[in-house]
Amino acid sequence: MFKILKSSCAVLAISFTAPALADETLLTVSGDVGPNGNQNTWTFDRNALEALPSQSIETTTIWTEGVQSFVGVPLDVLLSHVQAEEGIMRAVALNDYAVTIPTSDAIAGGPIVAYLRDGKAMSVRDKGPLWIIYPYDANEAYQSEEIYARSIWQLNQLEVVAQ
Repeated sequence: MFKILKSSCAVLAISFTAPALADETLLTVSGDVGPNGNQNTWTFDRNALEALPSQSIETTTIWTEGVQSFVGVPLDVLLSHVQAEEGIMRAVALNDYAVTIPTSDAIAGGPIVAYLRDGKAMSVRDKGPLWIIYPYDANEAYQSEEIYARSIWQLNQLEVVAQ
């Protein structure tokens, strides 16, 4: 419940973070990728991401309690779709936090760019709208500080750099 405060000299603005709208750009992929029209930049809204093949991962994470169900685009599928070169990706979050992920992580059965958690779109407050999730419970190799550091939430940009 909100109370409205009246004042002749102050305006109170209240905002909240809701899940992204279907036509709002959630992810931009650029760099050493194939052409998309006249440019080498790809943008994806929720509908475009959901139109790509999806994968579900049920796993625990070090940031949540209990087993969580994530649905998203497999990273290998996304990189193939944008015709990415082999190398590294600079993954950037909404707050400009960035991590480096080798494209060699993008394998079948590997990480996904999750857009649903437990059947619901993730808000910014809830580590969304996109979160790179590895199948931590399925492979002990994914249970390391190095992999946890690559599991960037609030993802909104991937820049591919060929090596």
